[in-house]
Amino acid sequence: MKKSAKRALVAVAAVGAVVVLGLTTTTVVNAVASARESDRVEAYGQTVTVDGRHMNVQVTGQGPDVVLLPGFGTASPVLDFAPLVADLSTDHRVIVVEPFGYGLSDGTDVERTTENIVSEVHEALQQLDVDRYVLMGHSIAGIYGLEYTTRYRDEVTAFVGIDSSVPGQPGMDASFPTGLLGAAKTLGLARVVTAVAGDGLDGTVYPDEAREQMRMIGNRTSLSSTYLDEMSHISTNFEDALGRTFPEDLPLLLLVVEHNEKNPDWLGLHERQAASVADGTVVPLDGDHYLHHTLSPEIAETFRGWAATRPEAG
Repeated sequence: MKKSAKRALVAVAAVGAVVVLGLTTTTVVNAVASARESDRVEAYGQTVTVDGRHMNVQVTGQGPDVVLLPGFGTASPVLDFAPLVADLSTDHRVIVVEPFGYGLSDGTDVERTTENIVSEVHEALQQLDVDRYVLMGHSIAGIYGLEYTTRYRDEVTAFVGIDSSVPGQPGMDASFPTGLLGAAKTLGLARVVTAVAGDGLDGTVYPDEAREQMRMIGNRTSLSSTYLDEMSHISTNFEDALGRTFPEDLPLLLLVVEHNEKNPDWLGLHERQAASVADGTVVPLDGDHYLHHTLSPEIAETFRGWAATRPEAG
């Protein structure tokens, strides 16, 4: 073998050894850190039993019921919605549901289809004797909400979307490398990426303690088997929602990011969705996709003003 070839093989072997050592290190660090974090996560809310598993919920305040559902992959819906809950709960009873795989809820091996997720959330509310409420949801909850409000129209008094997803929005037919993502979690690479990227949360809205709790919970739930299964069903769940609308007689309030650079027709998609019901309202807001992170007072005020003219909507 020529010396140049030998040098190349030695170089490749050296690089390989460094990669293996690095991955071994991140894997061990991730396992140790995960074990330590499990003891530092503080309990909140209460649990109800759904399908033999524990689902975490939090009930706050008194008044007409509002049920809050999170967007896909939210580490801790209870902590994420905290600013909005603090405002709404002054005159409403607010129920935040953490679906399986979210927050402090158990994971599940039941497929993350829209139908299964909706059934599980409804069962949680049944366990709490919640049977008349406004359904308010962020992001992908707009897709789940179509099925939910149709199936349980006799319970839901209105749907309020917080930059909620709509059928036919671009990019939802993509497939995700769930196998590689699962490996990245096991190897500790996901933890590294999260640490480098940061949480992007406003420190004036979310206290350091809450941000730390969300970070630790996110390290556990993000890219878990339940998370990845829901991710793998995103395209089919959106496909199944094509052509679907909310019940025609259901009051609909859609709070939407006014300027979506990635999707110039974002506002138009919601305006057409609102036009599909007898009482649909679209309110553009100047913010990013996580409107409730920075505009909770505006969301609560808008909801109250809208609901005041619709007594049945709470």
